Amino acid sequence: MNLRDISTVFLLLALVAEILGTIGGFGSSVFFVPIANFYFDFESVLGLTAIYHLSSNVSKIVLFKQGIDKKLLIYMGIPSVLFVIIGGFLTKYINNQYLEIILGIFLICLSLLFLIRRNLVIKASKKNAVAGGVLSGFSAGLLGTGGAIRGLTMAAFNLEKSVFIATSAFIDFMIDFSRTFVYISNGYVHKHDLLYVPFLIVIGFVGTIIGKRILNYIPQNKFKVISLSLILIIGIVTVINKLIEV
Repeated sequence: MNLRDISTVFLLLALVAEILGTIGGFGSSVFFVPIANFYFDFESVLGLTAIYHLSSNVSKIVLFKQGIDKKLLIYMGIPSVLFVIIGGFLTKYINNQYLEIILGIFLICLSLLFLIRRNLVIKASKKNAVAGGVLSGFSAGLLGTGGAIRGLTMAAFNLEKSVFIATSAFIDFMIDFSRTFVYISNGYVHKHDLLYVPFLIVIGFVGTIIGKRILNYIPQNKFKVISLSLILIIGIVTVINKLIEV
């Protein structure tokens, strides 16, 4: 592969995914993975997503570092890392199409629940944080994206938006760092795809900066609604795409 083989449209879509992921607060992978599936095989998507997301989360940590919730970082981060490794290894043995349909339905149901019952409060407990970490980590390892599940969990905690984004990015960085090694051992990082990596690293930083500036104009009371609405859209698109494929 040479520079002429690189898809400019794909890179532009990756930038949009990064901006939306920053605004939503749950990372770009929930948008990037469906987009990348149109251009690469599933194994390449997993490998590229992990590597690309590392740079994306570093930029978020730098820009939003003052807002990290350390307790939530521990309660969600540790189980996320453990289960992303398990999920990553299982990708070699489980058909992902049906799992993605289940994931999409799960996201639709939960996002609708919180959008319809906006005053619904989930106790900000260690148990809920651990459960969210387990599910998001396992989904990230198995399907390439777990940020929406983590976003749903953290949205229930009603965090201030800078705390939400910084904590989510740090957990995501831990997840991506861990699964990168798993995907490499699985043979998912292909030499012919690496030409995209430098461009995606730049896009990760630029998209985060743009998303952060847009966030300055979004009131706190609208932030949660925007996050949940984006997750609802992701769930619907995921289900429709996979049903068409099946």
